[in-house]
Amino acid sequence: MDASGRSTGAKYECLLFDMDDTLYPVSSGLNLACRKNIEEFMLQQLHMEEAQVPRMCLELYKEYGTTMAGLKALGYEFDNDEFHAYVHGRLPYEVLKPDPVLRNVLLSMPQRKIIFTNADEAHAAQVLDRLGLEDCFEGVICFETLNPTPLELDDCMDMPDGDAILAGDSPEVDAVGLSFSSKSRVLCKPSVEAIEAAIQIANVDPKKTIFFDDSVRNIASGKAAGLHTVLVGSSILVPGADHALSSIHNIKEALPEIWEGEGEQIEQVIQPSAVETFVLA
Repeated sequence: MDASGRSTGAKYECLLFDMDDTLYPVSSGLNLACRKNIEEFMLQQLHMEEAQVPRMCLELYKEYGTTMAGLKALGYEFDNDEFHAYVHGRLPYEVLKPDPVLRNVLLSMPQRKIIFTNADEAHAAQVLDRLGLEDCFEGVICFETLNPTPLELDDCMDMPDGDAILAGDSPEVDAVGLSFSSKSRVLCKPSVEAIEAAIQIANVDPKKTIFFDDSVRNIASGKAAGLHTVLVGSSILVPGADHALSSIHNIKEALPEIWEGEGEQIEQVIQPSAVETFVLA
């Protein structure tokens, strides 16, 4: 979507949402189940010493943003798709229920809305479907978007202009993907580089974009990248956060400016295949 579909006078033009523990509460237990699966992968597939796995899993997450990124940085070799299938394929997604209240709030927002998650495409699709939010977002920036395989990059470059671009006809996106794919490390939040890549891929003005995330580190990086920031899951402001919400459901009370100028109506485009739209997979 290009700038012609938006009101240039609007205070905010885009809303970037983290997904896990942001669109649903951490109390769901999905995060804990995911960590257990990661630890089992480290034990069964990478043959690590059992006594070290829990501590190492947490330390790598803290240092690199995801345990997977940390394992790759340490030189462990494994297939990304196999890792995601092992970690997410057995999650109890049934604990997530449709959230009609959040759905109505999201659909009432006149801005573009995009998911920005470290998770893979399949997990994002599952979560959004379970929450009943799959058509509330223009697209998803996920693991595959920031870490395309060489084959995906070739397919992207062979596609006609427009189809290869995630948000608008921005020629810089191909260059971003090529640059990142040449690195052995995994690109993910809280890296400022990952957030700047997402801004570029989505073709947004960071000064007119709000970033919602439950991670204090991600919020700090979002602020460093020039975004307006909202910490979700806590009412306590932290460095780098412009707002703090105990729940994502409190958006309307805390940020009424999102709806200001609604009479001018920023064009909202909801595409039937929303989840696939943003993924270079």
